Amino acid sequence: MRWRRFRAGLRQHRQHRPFRIAEPAWDAADRTRLTELAAELTAALTSPPPRQPPLAERELAVAATNLWKARRKIYRAEADTSREGRQIARYLRTIQESLDAAGVVIQDHTGTGYHAGLSLEVLAYEEDPAVTGEVVTETVRPSVYVNGQRIQMGQVLVGFPPADRPGESEHE
Repeated sequence: MRWRRFRAGLRQHRQHRPFRIAEPAWDAADRTRLTELAAELTAALTSPPPRQPPLAERELAVAATNLWKARRKIYRAEADTSREGRQIARYLRTIQESLDAAGVVIQDHTGTGYHAGLSLEVLAYEEDPAVTGEVVTETVRPSVYVNGQRIQMGQVLVGFPPADRPGESEHE
């Protein structure tokens, strides 16, 4: 203890007099309180954070789907450059960013290739001369994921070239 005090004093004397720091004058009660606060802080840092209540998946999926629908309507009507239209688009973008931060992913499948192994509900197959293979032509309801787990399966319409027929495969 004495050696430590001597070294601390020596370190202070290396500095210019105006920069020297006096030893704090704490009594036993102050030291006890400081020790208690340090113990509380250590306990708070080592204990796991309180678990957040689980999100109601059904309601979250409905909210995410409605956000997706609203964003599609806004972006389809891009000609609406009015102040209100831009403000609504900003609100929707902010909601999307909040959901992203919470680990919610809304996946629109429009334009992606389709094969039978995908986890999608196909509502209808449509013959479409504009496509070269099976492609999702329209997403009716998006897939919604929370922290990588699907809470809502997407519903899609699949287009296929006129030469192909749904249900028929070259490999069957």
